[in-house]
Amino acid sequence: MIIVDVETAGINAEQSCILSIGALEFSNPNNQFYGECRIWDDTEEITEEALKINGFSKEQIRDKNKKSPKELLEAFLAWVETCEEKTMAGENPFFDRSFLKATAEREEIKVIFPYRTVDLHSICYSNHLRRGIPIPLKNKRTDLSLKKIFPYVGLPEEPMPHNALTGAKMEAEAFSRLISGKSLLKEFEYHPIPEYLHEGRSRNKTSKY
Repeated sequence: MIIVDVETAGINAEQSCILSIGALEFSNPNNQFYGECRIWDDTEEITEEALKINGFSKEQIRDKNKKSPKELLEAFLAWVETCEEKTMAGENPFFDRSFLKATAEREEIKVIFPYRTVDLHSICYSNHLRRGIPIPLKNKRTDLSLKKIFPYVGLPEEPMPHNALTGAKMEAEAFSRLISGKSLLKEFEYHPIPEYLHEGRSRNKTSKY
């Protein structure tokens, strides 16, 4: 699968614009992608909250020296072709997919983004169920955000401002720890994996399936 994280100028894929894309191939984590672009001149939605999160200034997102959204998407799609399995995954892959799809449609790039994705929240949710521990709730709904998932798997909080490649790396590391009880990237090896996640590694070694 491909772990993808995008930073954007807002939250509405039809009115806003991608600012950066970060990704890595889960089965070959050294195969990574990162790129930035300027916004479209007629971008309707640019929010202060989004720019505060990703750290881009209004001058940076209009920098004519940066790739256009079309050029960035084309570069990303070319990188995707280097990956063996192209299933999209991430913390909230529906959000990332919606921006990639909206960009492709606007730029008339013929590409299919499959609906089936793998999301980190569901993997962590199932781990809680397997261990028989309560799911963190807010308003009687799951509240397993990255702020709770990262410490659950032994990782620090994602640094601010957010960077798309850093986000993809941390999400990939969290996937690995939840799925196999093992670290994926050397830069996170010094963060100890909680003992309760090692249980999954032991089970995988003895399973016939």
